[in-house]
Amino acid sequence: MSSYIDIKYVSLISPYLTQFKKKGDYLWNFRCPYCGDSKKNRTKARGFVYRKKNDLFYKCHNCGVGTTLGKLIEYLDSKTYKDYILERYKTGSNNITPEPEWKFDEPVFRKKDVLSSLKSISELEEQHPARKIVEDRKIPKEALRDLFLCDAFYKFTNTLIPNKFPSLDGDHPRLLIPFRDVKGEIFAYQGRAFGKEQPKYITIKLKNDSKVFGLDKIDRDKHIYVVEGPLDSLFLDNCLAVGGSEFSNLPKENTTIVFDNEPRNQEICNNIEESIRKEYSVCLWPVQNPHKDINDMILSGMSSSDITSQIKENTY
Repeated sequence: MSSYIDIKYVSLISPYLTQFKKKGDYLWNFRCPYCGDSKKNRTKARGFVYRKKNDLFYKCHNCGVGTTLGKLIEYLDSKTYKDYILERYKTGSNNITPEPEWKFDEPVFRKKDVLSSLKSISELEEQHPARKIVEDRKIPKEALRDLFLCDAFYKFTNTLIPNKFPSLDGDHPRLLIPFRDVKGEIFAYQGRAFGKEQPKYITIKLKNDSKVFGLDKIDRDKHIYVVEGPLDSLFLDNCLAVGGSEFSNLPKENTTIVFDNEPRNQEICNNIEESIRKEYSVCLWPVQNPHKDINDMILSGMSSSDITSQIKENTY
């Protein structure tokens, strides 16, 4: 019963919390009410309510504040806190949750460590060739600050994973796309070729996680779209990009799988059939849409809302 009450009061304090999102079962994310997170970047949200054993706790990965859910509620609104204590008392849960021992290990791959030597696309001069290439793809401007120019992709990767590329012959610049977990920590990244270099995409895993892009941005309480390419996912609200069938842990009732609109070889047909077999909704693009993926649809003049409408109209 106390677990139900805790979840209820997380919902009740959500109006006090900026960028409040449910990230998973017993995990909520928002801007820290103690430190305010970053003043320069209003999209930063590094405060988390999470479950440890049978209780909920709060931790900020910016200022380091860690406390119980009750103390967080008290800090935000004293009246709500009194109601919270009373309701827990009525259910026999009047024991005070002890402060946990904060044994948070610093993640090995934090943004400041991994990307400190790189410039984001938003930091490049407007006439910089890499920035022009990205902007010519009509990538949303707000996404440019988390896309990076990597001048020597092989050499850069070897600084993180020694001898990942034994030879640096043919090393070249690539667009670096970081993959973040629900806490915003980088667990992988993808290097996309600017030109005709092959392979077009190289994905590097820093941790033994699945290759899912966008985990730090989605709200699991809202409808989730799943596409194939990270850049395509930037054009749709609440969208992930995954490889293969790595979306299998997503809720079936509010997830739509959106495959690229390319000729369907046997592998693609198998993936579509597998998604349907797992009872996911699947978008099958209409034959009158000639564009191979969402980015190409944007370049053709379609808006994000146009694309979302077409997805909804062609979901089975």
